[in-house]
Amino acid sequence: MFKKILKSFDYSIITVYILLCLFGLVMIYSASMVVAINYDVKSDFFYVKQLKNLALAFIAFGFCSFFPYKIYQSNKFLGTIMLLSVLGLIAIFGFGKIVNNANSWLKVGSSSIQPSEFVKLSVIIYLSAVYSKKQSYIDNFNKGVVPPLAFLILVCFLILIQPDTGTAAIIFLIGMTVILCSGMKLKTLMKLVSFGLVIALLLSPIVIIKKDKIFSPTKMGRITGFLDPFDKDVVDKEGHQLVNSYFAIGAGGIKGQGLGESIEKLGYLPEPHTDFIMAVIAEELGVFGVAFVIIGLAYIVLRGIYIGVKCKDTFGSLLAIGISSMIAIQTFINLGGVVGLIPITGVPLPLISYGGSSLLLLSISLGILVNVAMFIKYEEKYKKKKEKPVAAKSIKYNTFKVH
Repeated sequence: MFKKILKSFDYSIITVYILLCLFGLVMIYSASMVVAINYDVKSDFFYVKQLKNLALAFIAFGFCSFFPYKIYQSNKFLGTIMLLSVLGLIAIFGFGKIVNNANSWLKVGSSSIQPSEFVKLSVIIYLSAVYSKKQSYIDNFNKGVVPPLAFLILVCFLILIQPDTGTAAIIFLIGMTVILCSGMKLKTLMKLVSFGLVIALLLSPIVIIKKDKIFSPTKMGRITGFLDPFDKDVVDKEGHQLVNSYFAIGAGGIKGQGLGESIEKLGYLPEPHTDFIMAVIAEELGVFGVAFVIIGLAYIVLRGIYIGVKCKDTFGSLLAIGISSMIAIQTFINLGGVVGLIPITGVPLPLISYGGSSLLLLSISLGILVNVAMFIKYEEKYKKKKEKPVAAKSIKYNTFKVH
């Protein structure tokens, strides 16, 4: 039985996941050395911390790869993750730690965790489970569509007022992706859009009251800096990060300057080991380094969508699509900010950027995706084999009877 399970794993996802994590670890060491020295710690400080994060992430990935995903749709599990998600986000306002003008972190011992990262997976599991159970009345707007949205709206609002606009946007888009793939008719989806507009109008007074936090000068500066980073009024302020990202990407060319040879990471490019690690990769390893990351992440996303389409179980299908959309959306927002397609939001690059919470969340998510793929392959490979001998016997018997 255990051998059959091992043979059913999707080793392509596992291989790409491990390669990206190890590549990210190397690039974190390269990008963070000067940052560490500026913080008056050893040059390998961030590397060592990420190495410990990676060890924990690999354990979580392995456990979730074997843990049957269908257990996640039980009412007890769903109730638990909903409660923990909301309590974690509320606890931020009393015990939170402010990092980069956002109160998004909780101090746990010597480490910090970001509850909003794990809420991403909670939303995927909850919406996938609820809408898979409501398939018989999925187009009943009041009974089948609206109730699950209350959880999505609540967590997005709690994250928005931290304020963490980037994470709130990602969670909202993930939720919308799961809903779009849940099997609703177009008419129901149009009603949902209208409902969303009404909710936005109702929340607008609260947003106006909290406008100083949600639309802080820092956040508005990111928009003005994104629109024209080379403008003389913003180039040394809001446009500084994007301009130096352009310099790093341009200097890398096709082959790059060589591993460890980035100039922009030497104090010119803020957050070179987190949000803007791709700029350092482009400068040091050129097009080949960038292509390796993009192709790897694209493979995981496309493979996840394939698994979702192939899965006959609605819950497993929505789960796979939700996880794939999370990685795709987060990758687009990070890379879009690095190259100036969209405003900078402070979203890390999946599996590559420094950060324990993000790495652990993605590892758990990919472990679940591998488990869904394993169930599909196991059922196809071994259940069919059990059925074939029975069919063969009946054919032989019928043939004998005819003769």
